[in-house]
Amino acid sequence: MNAPAIDEWMMRHALMLARRGLGRTWPNPSVGAVIWRMEGDHPFIVGRGYTQPGGRPHAETEAIAMAGEAARGASMAVTLEPCAHHGKTPPCAEAIIRAGITRIVSAMNDPDPRVDGGGHAILLSAGIAVVTGVLAAEARGVNLGFIHKIVDHRPLITLKLAQTADGYAGVTGRQLMVSSVGSKQRVHLARANHDAIMVGIGTVLADNPDLTCRLPGMMQFSPVRIVIDTHLSTPMNSRLVETCATVPTWIIIGPNVSEKSVELMREKGVLIERVSLNKSGHIHLPDALRLLAEKGITRILSEGGPLLAEALVEQDLVDSVEIYTSPDRLGREGVLAVRPHLREKIENQRHFSKAEPVAIGRDRLIHYTRIK
Repeated sequence: MNAPAIDEWMMRHALMLARRGLGRTWPNPSVGAVIWRMEGDHPFIVGRGYTQPGGRPHAETEAIAMAGEAARGASMAVTLEPCAHHGKTPPCAEAIIRAGITRIVSAMNDPDPRVDGGGHAILLSAGIAVVTGVLAAEARGVNLGFIHKIVDHRPLITLKLAQTADGYAGVTGRQLMVSSVGSKQRVHLARANHDAIMVGIGTVLADNPDLTCRLPGMMQFSPVRIVIDTHLSTPMNSRLVETCATVPTWIIIGPNVSEKSVELMREKGVLIERVSLNKSGHIHLPDALRLLAEKGITRILSEGGPLLAEALVEQDLVDSVEIYTSPDRLGREGVLAVRPHLREKIENQRHFSKAEPVAIGRDRLIHYTRIK
């Protein structure tokens, strides 16, 4: 294998490691790192790591710890530029120098202004060879939530919707189970690799959901639950409130809710945050997302129903849309899963690219990706 092929192979391995941490490393990005040595023409991996829960230790130091003395004279592939600033831990660039690594293969610059090329510069000044841009597009996809948090002051938003074959999400006032077991399992896995799940108050009142990851052995990966609730209408006996000591519940409210109502909810353990309203008297979503980014959230799975979904897409706040369609029909009037303005936006090829449908058990999944 030649050097560029080895670099790409190692970067793919590092990206695989980075994906393992998604949903558990906020406010930091989930990074993967692989250290290897050449024995003749053959590369041998001697260390690997990924960002640990809560954002530290970082991937580079994890890989260096595994490699030990074998890191000296070795190469490292890393999915995001090694950090250059002193925070709660020393800079990874300095750890790489101390470890004696002689070559770095980096997928992309860190957009954080405290780094943004500084990590690469430190390595170069120490005489370490630095190759950048390897599998940059794939790395950008993995790091997109962190990039949005730093650059756009909002988290990445993945929109999930489920509909019957005739296009309905349910019936007003009654919960309707639309998706198959296979689709539900996939959604629960998606919950685990996002920092938060977001719904509107309508979903809370209609379904009284748990919004947890209920795959066997993965309950501990349940993300923060966020409710967009202008008037603080979330019932005190709702599952989201009653279980907030186990899985955090945050409620975003408007400025006019009484402080007494807020304090009663806070006594239950719910985090309450106020933001401004838009001209229609609803939560100003860009302000809400900016607040969430400031609190460290990088990736949100929005399961908030048709109204919230349409509002997010109309305000250009959605990065991907997943629509699960059951083969069963509702057979009567119900609540449209994909409202007209939402469908018009995601079907517009100037705004979203549409993947080929994928079978998930009995259901069909269509994925739309925002065009940058």
